[in-house]
Amino acid sequence: MMALMEILLLSLLAVVAVPVLVLLVQACLAKSSRAVLLPDARRPRITVLVPAHNEANGIAATVTLIRSQLDENAGDRVIVVADNCTDMTASIAASAGAHVLERHDELRRGKGYALDLGVRALMQDAPDAVVFIDADCIVLPGSVELLARTALASQRPVQALDLMRAPRGASLKIRIAEFAWVVKNRVRPLGFHRLGLPCQLMGTGMAFPWPLIAQAQLANGHIAEDMKLGIEMAKAGRPTLFCQEACVVSYFPVGDDAARAQRTRWEHGHLGMIVHEGLPLLRDGIVRRDRMLIALALDMCVPPVALLTLAVGGVFVAMLAIALFAGMQLPLMAAAAIFASLAFAVWLSWWRFGRRIVSFGDLLSAVGYAFWKVPLYVKFLFSRQVEWVRAKRDAE
Repeated sequence: MMALMEILLLSLLAVVAVPVLVLLVQACLAKSSRAVLLPDARRPRITVLVPAHNEANGIAATVTLIRSQLDENAGDRVIVVADNCTDMTASIAASAGAHVLERHDELRRGKGYALDLGVRALMQDAPDAVVFIDADCIVLPGSVELLARTALASQRPVQALDLMRAPRGASLKIRIAEFAWVVKNRVRPLGFHRLGLPCQLMGTGMAFPWPLIAQAQLANGHIAEDMKLGIEMAKAGRPTLFCQEACVVSYFPVGDDAARAQRTRWEHGHLGMIVHEGLPLLRDGIVRRDRMLIALALDMCVPPVALLTLAVGGVFVAMLAIALFAGMQLPLMAAAAIFASLAFAVWLSWWRFGRRIVSFGDLLSAVGYAFWKVPLYVKFLFSRQVEWVRAKRDAE
C-alpha cells in the first residue's frame, strides 16, 4: 500500500516537474547571440499594421518611429487600424503619415478583428512581408527591416524580442513584473532558439511573409489571439522563429487597476491556452513525430513564474507533511529537487538578464509578489476573463 501511494505521489510530482525542467533547460541555454540572416535575405516591400484602440496619446510617436525605418519610395507603408475608437486616434495617425482604416463593430471586438481588416485591405496590392506592431510600442532602430527580411527568407513567422519596462519610480511589484516578463519573453525563447526550436507569438513585433499571413484566420476575439495564431501556423509546418536582435519595447501601466487588468488579460489567456490547447498540441506532436510541435506544447505549458512558484512551493510543503506523518522520504526528495531546479532557473535568469531590474534582495521578496497574484488565479477558476479588454494608460 505504501509503495502504491509513493508511485501516485511521484506521478503527481512529475506533472509539476515537467514545466520546471523545461524552464531549467531554457534558462541554462539562454545566452545573447548575434543574428545570422538566412541566405538571399533581400529587402522586401514591407507593410506595418498597427491595431489601435483609443491610442491618441501615443499613436503619432509610434507611427513616426515606424516610418523612420521604412522606404516609402519603394512601396513600404504603415497602416493604422483605428478599432472602435472614441478619441482622435484616426486623425492623429493620419496626420503622422499613416494610412488609416477605421472599424466600428461593438459586437466583434478584439485585436484579431482589427488585424484581419488590415490584411484584407492589402489583398489588391500585397507586400512581400507584413509586420504587426502594437500602438503603444517603441520599435528599436533596424527592427522592422530585420524582421521582414528574416520572415521572407525563412518563410516562417518571426517574433522580435518583446520587452515591457517599469516606468521610472515604479513600485517593487512592477519591477518584479518586468523581470518575470524578461524570463517569459527573452530567457525562454532564447533558450529554445539555441536548440533550433520555435517560440510563441507574443502579440507585437511579429512578421510574416505575405502568402502565410494572407491565409491566416485572424478574425476572432480570442483573449490570446497571438498564441493561437502561432499554434495554427506551427501545425501547418511554419513554427515561429525568434529574433532577439529585433526589439519592441512598451511600458507597464503604473496604476493598480490598469496593471491588474493587463495582467488578468495576459495570464488568463495563457492559462486558458494551457487548458484547451496544451495536451492536444502535445498529442499531435507525438503522433506526427514533430519535435517543433512537441517543443511548442511543452513551452506553452510552462505557467507564469509566479504561479509555478506557488505550485512548486505548495507541493514541497505537502510532501514535507507526508514525510513527517507517513515516513515517505522519496516524494519529499523529489519535491526538493524540483524546488531547487526552479530556484536555480530563476537565479540564473536573474544573473544573466535581470540584475539591472531588481536586486537579489528584491528577487527573494518575489515570493510575496506570487502570493499577491493568488486572487488573479482564483478568478481564473471561477470568473475567467474570456474577452479582450484594453488596459487604460496612465495619461488617460
